[in-house]
Amino acid sequence: MVSFRQVKKMTNAYPSQKDELERLRKIEGQVRGVQKMIQEGRYCVDVLQLLNSIQGAIEKVENNILRRHLEGCVSHAVRSGSTKERNEKFNEILDLISKFRK
Repeated sequence: MVSFRQVKKMTNAYPSQKDELERLRKIEGQVRGVQKMIQEGRYCVDVLQLLNSIQGAIEKVENNILRRHLEGCVSHAVRSGSTKERNEKFNEILDLISKFRK
């Protein structure tokens, strides 16, 4: 099992989560923009285009977080030499991929 200290050390090696929080705040603003557009009865195509942009931005955040998890936690589990820890992380990733595919 990975300790809090190990996770903290691993996350310090990668870009700060500050970047993801900043992206999420922008997404939050875009969602409020969609709400306003709908309230104002704006053109459907414009609303759909903004919604598509939001989906792309969310996927970017997902990808960045997944990359950090693979490069940090999963990589650590593989290098640890613990078969149990490695298998837990692999199963976790496989479950996650299955959920994303639905």
